[in-house]
Amino acid sequence: MLTVLRNSWALLLGVMLLMLGNGIQGTLLGIRGKIEGFSAVEMSYVMSAYSAGFLLGSRFAPDMIRRVGHVRVFAALGSLISAILILFPIAPDWMAWAAMRAVIGFSFAGVYITAESWLNASASNETRGQALSAYMICQMIGIIAAQGLMNLRDPGGFDLFVISSILVSVAFTPILLSASPAPSFERITPLPIQHLFRTSPLGCVGLFLLGGVFSALFGMASVWGSEIGLSVKNISIFIGSIYLGGLVLQYPIGWVSDRQDRRSLIMVLSAAGAVVAFAGMILPWSMIFLASIAFFAGGIANPLYSLMVAYVNDYLESDQMAGASAGLLFIYGLGSIGGPLITGWLMALVGPSGFFLFIALLFTATALYALYRMSRGRVRLFRRRFRALSPTASAVAVEAAVEDAPKDGIAAGL
Repeated sequence: MLTVLRNSWALLLGVMLLMLGNGIQGTLLGIRGKIEGFSAVEMSYVMSAYSAGFLLGSRFAPDMIRRVGHVRVFAALGSLISAILILFPIAPDWMAWAAMRAVIGFSFAGVYITAESWLNASASNETRGQALSAYMICQMIGIIAAQGLMNLRDPGGFDLFVISSILVSVAFTPILLSASPAPSFERITPLPIQHLFRTSPLGCVGLFLLGGVFSALFGMASVWGSEIGLSVKNISIFIGSIYLGGLVLQYPIGWVSDRQDRRSLIMVLSAAGAVVAFAGMILPWSMIFLASIAFFAGGIANPLYSLMVAYVNDYLESDQMAGASAGLLFIYGLGSIGGPLITGWLMALVGPSGFFLFIALLFTATALYALYRMSRGRVRLFRRRFRALSPTASAVAVEAAVEDAPKDGIAAGL
């Protein structure tokens, strides 16, 4: 790990600063939307636009990188993100916000692809797993720390938008001034969706449903908090707990996944997620209770993403992994677009509890489908080890993770 930090500290520092800026704006917009008088349905379009932009960016940013190079794309998209963050308080219209969020999502996809390409190129075969772990930890720490920064200024003013913009701008300095050469880049051609589904129905359906869980959980949490009247401090605690749970429980769940049937673990975790979400919907709310609900919801959802990728990876040949990583990210992205939209509609229909209701329904559907697949699947004698991943990662990190995961001979019904 010390070797990874010595070789990639500039990149990892830049990623942490990027996530600080992105973490602030994700939470801030949900709170500011309530101040501006936007409804939960209108804010759902704003939050969904990020996922749509990210999906488009994952598709088109690689072509931009091949045409003009990593450095130019990195600098151009970073400048665009920084500028748009300043525009949000100047244009208090939900449709304008949705358009700007789509552009930010597109830009962050390109930034992540560039950063992950650099990280992957700077790591050796022996250190790639450690580099990916360090990358994910830096992402999560950045987002958690961003929730603390939310309390420095009034969300009704300009200051937090300016702070977010400055953090994003400064994030590119250590990366662009580092001595590491820009890596070569080859466009990843996704495997056809029908091929992926035939290979792993549970992986495809699970990632689609999980995309809805993540985009609802992470995109609409601040909107939900504002709707029920939580203070900025309590909203930041709630959202920080989501990411803290994802960071803390990722590795224990990964350890278990390498030692038992992954489908049964997917089913158990999904069922536990449904119980947690239903508890959040029906039990009386206190801040300690809400922080606990957030911790376990995030602690289940985040490892489930890595677990789904590892499960699909069990059935892939080495030459299929690059295409599969891009295809899986596309499936996940499609699911994430609908998450905020349906959550906003449910909140308008049944009230704030619609936030937890949607998450509970998706977890339940995942658990039931896993149970169904367990009754029909085959036994896999060799499989690849679990690699921790963040749902914010691009196809570059997913590809590196699945290729780095070694096979072992533990027998398990998959």
